[in-house]
Amino acid sequence: MRRREQYKHLLNLTANYIMLAMEAVLFAYTWYVIYNPMLLKEHRFFNRGNWAVIGMYVLIMYFFTRTFGGYRIGYLRITDICLSQILAIFCTNVVGYFQVCLIANDYMPVYPMAVLTGAELLVILPGVYIVRFVYTRLYPPRKMIVIYGEHSPKDLIQKINSRKDKYNVCATASVYLGYEELYRRILEYEAVVLCDLPTKMRNPILKFCFDQNKRTYITPKISDIILTGTERIHLFDSPLMLARNRGLTIEQRFVKRSMDIVLSIIAIVISSPILLFIAASIKFYDKGPVFYKQERLTRDGKIFLIIKFRSMRIDSEREGAQLARKDDDRITPVGRIIRRIHFDELPQIFNILKGEMSFVGPRPEREVIAKEYESIIPEFSFRLKVKAGLTGYAQVYGKYNTTPYDKLKLDLTYIESYSFWQDIKLMLMTFKIIFQKENTEGIDKNQITAVKE
Repeated sequence: MRRREQYKHLLNLTANYIMLAMEAVLFAYTWYVIYNPMLLKEHRFFNRGNWAVIGMYVLIMYFFTRTFGGYRIGYLRITDICLSQILAIFCTNVVGYFQVCLIANDYMPVYPMAVLTGAELLVILPGVYIVRFVYTRLYPPRKMIVIYGEHSPKDLIQKINSRKDKYNVCATASVYLGYEELYRRILEYEAVVLCDLPTKMRNPILKFCFDQNKRTYITPKISDIILTGTERIHLFDSPLMLARNRGLTIEQRFVKRSMDIVLSIIAIVISSPILLFIAASIKFYDKGPVFYKQERLTRDGKIFLIIKFRSMRIDSEREGAQLARKDDDRITPVGRIIRRIHFDELPQIFNILKGEMSFVGPRPEREVIAKEYESIIPEFSFRLKVKAGLTGYAQVYGKYNTTPYDKLKLDLTYIESYSFWQDIKLMLMTFKIIFQKENTEGIDKNQITAVKE
């Protein structure tokens, strides 16, 4: 197993390049045999021009597949990989069709591109299953031990056990057993999970695992995530790490705001028929108000009125503020549909245009719920160093019912690793989570907020 481990990345890389090459061949056939002969003589390319068209298609396919996670065959679930590949092929061929139209300087038939899409799906999806089958046979789940501190690791183990194809938690051990006993147990397993350990006790174990070449998974603390955003200073022979702790720079805010204005205007124009249809459906169902306005928090704790399509009954909060629960009977039939595909959030585009929100950022919380979270987690206000977002790191990689502490860590990860390209990736990834039901799962029936007892 250990000797095969070094070839794992090579297997994944080879499989991905083969699939990309197959997609390139299918497009090349479509281009040479169907589209190129349709072009007027003055628009036709010589060999290098044809290669450039095919090369551009390959780059676009690589970009979308990588962004959606379609190349992470050994990492994501098989359903996630297939969904990623489907979305990547669809997006690439939409862009590819417009590329062909621009070259021809005219609208070209859509049918060949539709056939290409079907052919790529017929080739790539079985290929993904074959590679995944080989991968799981060569690299079975790692046997792991979870080392925990004062708090029970039950929730984390439950999450890890949801991926039996990749992880196998075989044992747990309290950090208070002592280093000698822990080191003896660690040597019996292939991987170690350090779950919420005090920093002083975690460091010696982490160094031991490093020395023994043991793969180690760590639940990060808030300070760990802040350190990921530091700048390395090399003015002296002693390394320094600079944490500016100010959120985004003025240049980053300018670029982010410019993108928000442009994209929100485009989004309003494109989605206007959908907005009108949803508004009419809500009004027709119970004659109540179409929109639901509520005070939320954004950057620096400023309060604004968020706009959403009303998805619950008019009297849904007669007992006070609370998050949506699993199988919540307050949700209307229309609301259940639009919440499932996240279309209840569409009116927030107007909040973005006004500058109260951004396309990407932490989920805007209600002040009363945020204060409750802060009473338990004082650092929860750290999320407010940037504007609230329509989508974001916690929305894409977490769930609606993700605990406040985990949500804080996800949002801080976004703030500390912010980049323009990360915003683009998160917006594209949002299309993927629309098709994943678990991301909209509500809190348990005995909960009012996402805090777990």
